[in-house]
Amino acid sequence: MMPFQEMAKLNKLIHEPARLAIMSALEACSMAEFLFLQELTGLTKGNLSSHLSKLERAEYLLINKNYIRKKIPQTTIQITHEGESALKSYWEQLDKIREITKQWQKT
Repeated sequence: MMPFQEMAKLNKLIHEPARLAIMSALEACSMAEFLFLQELTGLTKGNLSSHLSKLERAEYLLINKNYIRKKIPQTTIQITHEGESALKSYWEQLDKIREITKQWQKT
């Protein structure tokens, strides 16, 4: 099997570096506040919002917006079961590709 064909099949929504960082962070902590996620990923507010919207449309994330003491906005993001499954599949595909290319070094 050629790994290049497998690479073309990678989930492009997750493969994008910023979204991969977001998904990996949320998998590790289950839920995070927007500002924490922004600091963790180093993305701007607008860039993070854009990536979160794409992941939410794919039903990989749930975004909850509310207010603390009726004044302070708070946005929390959590990974869904579908998101966890997609990320797991992504890593499995990448591991499979890596194993194939490791074999090239041995021959």
